[in-house]
Amino acid sequence: MKVVRRLQRRAHQVTRIVRAQGVRQLGARALGRAARRFAADAEVFPVRLEDVRAADISVRRPVVVPDVPADGRLVVNWVSTPPSPGSGGHTTMFRLIRHLESSGHTCRLYLYDVYGSRAVDHEPVIRSAFPGFRGPVLDVSDGMADAHAVFATAWMTAYPVFNDPCAGRRFYLVQDYEPWFFPVGGLSALAENTYRMGFHGFTAGRYLAEKLRTSVDMPADSFDFGCDTDRYRLTPGVRRDGVVFYARRLAPRRAIEIGLLALELFAERHPDVAIHTYGEKIGRLGPRHVDHGLVTPDQLNDIYNRCYAGLTLSMTNVSLVPHEMLAAGCLPVVNDAHHNRVVLDNDHVRYAPATPHDLARALSEVVTAPDFDALAAAASASVTGRSWDAAGHELEEVLRRELGA
Repeated sequence: MKVVRRLQRRAHQVTRIVRAQGVRQLGARALGRAARRFAADAEVFPVRLEDVRAADISVRRPVVVPDVPADGRLVVNWVSTPPSPGSGGHTTMFRLIRHLESSGHTCRLYLYDVYGSRAVDHEPVIRSAFPGFRGPVLDVSDGMADAHAVFATAWMTAYPVFNDPCAGRRFYLVQDYEPWFFPVGGLSALAENTYRMGFHGFTAGRYLAEKLRTSVDMPADSFDFGCDTDRYRLTPGVRRDGVVFYARRLAPRRAIEIGLLALELFAERHPDVAIHTYGEKIGRLGPRHVDHGLVTPDQLNDIYNRCYAGLTLSMTNVSLVPHEMLAAGCLPVVNDAHHNRVVLDNDHVRYAPATPHDLARALSEVVTAPDFDALAAAASASVTGRSWDAAGHELEEVLRRELGA
């Protein structure tokens, strides 16, 4: 049965791609040639080229917002790439959606999938990974229904949000400065252009709001990172014997090369300390290495409770990882950068220059610190009040202010 479903899904993908190619051949032969040239360098381009061509960002259509009903309940469209288990960005988006739904607002999820899959193909994964979501799962390529607010959630989704004629004030959930995901070139320019589409930003941490306001003159509000302390917490009686590294080869901004070299240097000084890695499978690094790969949040909390320190690197905006480590009494070692200090703002985070030797020394200082149990307890207590409810309340206030409700 699974094989049949997979074949049916592939057939739908092929049908949709062929249908799109046919339209391009009729009306946009030059675009078709450009797409084939791009295909020589990339298997799938991350944004539909027809969406980019349709978006003349110097021309703004009038903003039309339906009247807010007397009860204040809003309808919000969210345009997202297909969510997957373990995605921090999607997890944060669904936390915000959950708050809005719990306050009586209606949220719709529109998927933007350049691979040709349908929303119905992704819906089972979404319902399983984010079981609290109550809204419909739809295809943005079929067009969006009118709403009070329409959110882009990643740079490629900003193009259909800009182009779609549906009513609704445009917003942008910005969780990283995405032009930095690419070398300077076409993709970085296409990503940066989305910050000039006239949307109102809602950013993960103060740094991004400041960056958008000063670099591209984009209006933006921010929310502080929360922490799911019901899931990430100290586990009494667990013996610590290792360090952990959030290793993502597929996310260059997480600097896996520097991190692995730092771990190699650390292991030479501390051969008795276990080294745990998670995020994706990276292969065996040594006799005391445990390669966890992709793990569930509960498994991750167990790993954090077994470790003195966690190496978590971020060359752009910080991830959710440091606060989750702190909640479990695992002290984060983070590359020293303004964007990390502004967002984390926690005395228990250990900063070091982004060199293998400096990071290895910082890990060593943590594992040799006296009275580590007291340090762990203090670190855990430092994030006790960081609820995601505050971010949800902030979002609701921004929506009401910007919609005049």
